Amino acid sequence: MMKPQRKRRLIFVISIVLGLGVAIGLGLYAVKKNINLFYTPIEVARGKAPVGPLIRVGGLVVKGSVSRDPKSLKIQFKITDNAETIPVTFEGILPDLFREGQGIISMGHLRKDGLFEATEVLAKHDETYMSPEVAEAIKKAEAEAKARKGQ
Repeated sequence: MMKPQRKRRLIFVISIVLGLGVAIGLGLYAVKKNINLFYTPIEVARGKAPVGPLIRVGGLVVKGSVSRDPKSLKIQFKITDNAETIPVTFEGILPDLFREGQGIISMGHLRKDGLFEATEVLAKHDETYMSPEVAEAIKKAEAEAKARKGQ
């Protein structure tokens, strides 16, 4: 038979452990829900990016691909990693530094038809800077394209 003081201590320790377990579980669930992963156009084209959840896609704005709706703030353009190109649509005010041929990262949702609906577009902050994610993605895609041509 357990003494009352020992029983209270055991219940206290068990409740602390269970409380920590629940708190950690809820924290991990919240982090998983709020994470937005980065994908390149080649990964999107190959079906590696999930359809529906919030993700980030980055690349270079294809020259000659920007199309603005004169009656609204809708804009369509394409981004590339020099291996694949994907269409992007956005409604809103673009950053001042947005232009063709520059690196951008857009946050939004990929549709089943392959169109990326951006909710936010981020442009580089000066002429020489390119996001490390976009620069690495372009380097990787170009290497893959060269490897395919060499086969």
